[in-house]
Amino acid sequence: MLLGFILQIDVTRYVGTFVVVVPASQTPHPPELHTIHVAIVCAGYNASRDVVTLVKSVLFHRRNPLHFHFITDSIAQQILSSLFHTWMVPAVRVDFYDADELKSEVSWIPNKHYSGIYGLMKLVLTKTLPSDLQRVIVLDTDITFATDIAELWAVFHKFKGQQVLGLVENQSDWYLGNLWKNHRPWPALGRGFNTGVILLLLDRLRKLRWEQMWRLTAERELMSMLSTSLADQDIFNAVIKQNPFLVHQLPCFWNVQLSDHTRSEKCYKDVSDLKVIHWNSPKKLRVKNKHVEFFRNLYLTFLEYDGNLLRRELFGCPSEADHNSENLQKTLSELDEDDPCYEFRRERFTVHRTHLYFLHYEYEPSSDNTDVTLVAQLSMDRLQMLEAICKHWEGPISLALYLSDAEAQQFLRYAQGSEVLMSRGNVGYHIVYKEGQFYPVNLLRNVAMRQVNTPYMFLSDIDFLPMYGLYEYLRKSVVQLDMANTKKALVVPAFETLRYRLSYPKSKAELLSQLDMGTLFTFRYHVWTKGHAPTNFAKWRTATTPYRVQWEADFEPYVMVRRDSPEYDRRFVGFGWNKVAHIMELDAQEYEFVVLPNAYMIHMPHAPSFDITKFRSNKQYRVCLKTLKEEFQQNMSRRYGFAALKYMTAENNS
Repeated sequence: MLLGFILQIDVTRYVGTFVVVVPASQTPHPPELHTIHVAIVCAGYNASRDVVTLVKSVLFHRRNPLHFHFITDSIAQQILSSLFHTWMVPAVRVDFYDADELKSEVSWIPNKHYSGIYGLMKLVLTKTLPSDLQRVIVLDTDITFATDIAELWAVFHKFKGQQVLGLVENQSDWYLGNLWKNHRPWPALGRGFNTGVILLLLDRLRKLRWEQMWRLTAERELMSMLSTSLADQDIFNAVIKQNPFLVHQLPCFWNVQLSDHTRSEKCYKDVSDLKVIHWNSPKKLRVKNKHVEFFRNLYLTFLEYDGNLLRRELFGCPSEADHNSENLQKTLSELDEDDPCYEFRRERFTVHRTHLYFLHYEYEPSSDNTDVTLVAQLSMDRLQMLEAICKHWEGPISLALYLSDAEAQQFLRYAQGSEVLMSRGNVGYHIVYKEGQFYPVNLLRNVAMRQVNTPYMFLSDIDFLPMYGLYEYLRKSVVQLDMANTKKALVVPAFETLRYRLSYPKSKAELLSQLDMGTLFTFRYHVWTKGHAPTNFAKWRTATTPYRVQWEADFEPYVMVRRDSPEYDRRFVGFGWNKVAHIMELDAQEYEFVVLPNAYMIHMPHAPSFDITKFRSNKQYRVCLKTLKEEFQQNMSRRYGFAALKYMTAENNS
């Protein structure tokens, strides 16, 4: 039966469609379209990444408006607020509550569980959540839903008498105390209850003075137990042992627990019985269970599922229109769909789902105000450059990665398997999820730039290796050239090699030698000399001090600027003019271009990108790029007036 059901899921339920084939006898009645409230404690980079799979599984099955209440630290709030803001899922509201303000409520409880202090915060939800919120479903981040959460919400109607907590019995022998010799768990009713899924009747709990109830119980038990082993679960169970009438026991399929010592197989005769899967083991997907392959596949389905497909309207559900969504729809409706450049114009307004700090990030900028972050963007086909760049640049890095949901998981596995990447805490990886026809190069650059937390940034590209020591050289140049008090863009001269294996020059003298031998060339010398000609490579060869150069048409050097410099123009996507427009903007804002005499970077060879291939082979692509250039220049003349006239004349003469 298991195998048959796996096939049914693969074919009907999880292949990018929302049609669910259910036998007529099992067809559920449509639930009332009231808002379902869900509370989740989520702190740190890893939990913020893990909780997305739970959210996807809930969104996939749901037919009701949802209101998520996240109790977070500042890291998780930054990540999740950005994610939901850019996800733009209809009929979903998100609120955040500051976990730091709650720490004092539970920090007095010694806790040995790996979740730390955050594992105790479910205890204070009656105090934390809005006083007019009457009921809420509380979930751990390692939960996966296999059904509509409205079915769980409906269980509240089954509560009787003084029942205020809906819980599933613990499926391990932990609270029976027979797992090993001298094992002494906290008191519990029989096998105890698991708190990975809780139904809380908040209004009744408040009347019962829940706050006082759990505190007194914890204080009493800690006199002999000294600390909790399973965080909030120990305290919930101790309270229930004293007051068994508080619990409405949920059927075990609402929390099928997959830790090594569980007997979760007793929960289901058939996979169609499953409602909620709980990976409640530090080993997570490597847990022992005879059906673990099935559970893992179900989890991986949502892990790699395209989150953009969850942006669907709920039928028959008049939800409050999001202000940002309304503005976006209005903007898009004003575009002419018959315009041959419609897809280019539309891309400028596409909101890409964005997950900031996909991996752990740890960096404190130096106190001397000279620190520099390398900024770049990439897609899956440039992933192999990351280790090399990390070896060449020891300072902070901010990267925007353009990936699908499945590719994001591939990247995660790649990064976690790399000693070089895992040894670096100062690299911020920001996932921008794929959508639309074009590579949104300037949006990616802007995403990476916005996460820079140093005073300066070096705007690079992923296929360039900076010279060894460039990070320290740029920091010294900040002081030498008074970057703090002047508007300068420091130019790092760009070179290229056609060799996949290059003996990277360790000094300017070595680079010049390779240039003379034909191992290296000035960047794009053979196809696009105008892009870097103003750098004046002839002068650079003998220069010993920084020198100023003038802007010229099509100039697109790689520069270090202050963090407050202008962003890139989003209208330029794919290949062509994306950096040129940005350098023009810097010039219009009267930045000086200063070439550094002892700095260099080298472009490494790679296969042409999909977008450059489109540019070369598609005439309409080139026509639209020319149109966008002209419109950008008109915008420049409106913004900068007479000073911008030179851009029009330079273009006409070029």
